[in-house]
Amino acid sequence: MHEVTITKENFDDEVRNYKGTVLLDFWADWCGPCTMLSPVVSEIADELKGKVKVGKVNVNEQMELSMAFRVENIPLLVVVKDGVIQRQSVGVVSKNSILEMLK
Repeated sequence: MHEVTITKENFDDEVRNYKGTVLLDFWADWCGPCTMLSPVVSEIADELKGKVKVGKVNVNEQMELSMAFRVENIPLLVVVKDGVIQRQSVGVVSKNSILEMLK
């Protein structure tokens, strides 16, 4: 598993100040669609290791980050490049759609 757990404590180092692309997965363990999407996100993390950082944000544990990103529905995928939000996607999406977001 090549995902990084993102918290408010490590957000600056892992995301905001990171030079490169980060895929953030906002999720919760009680969320059925999140459970469906999680293996796809893990697969992408493995395949793109060294090219794209994949971060998991548990919305129940990281309320501050959830509010900062205005998370209303999950799963929410956010692509951040060099600290700037590029794209977002809500709900279960295909692997190809996520790879397209990362281009």
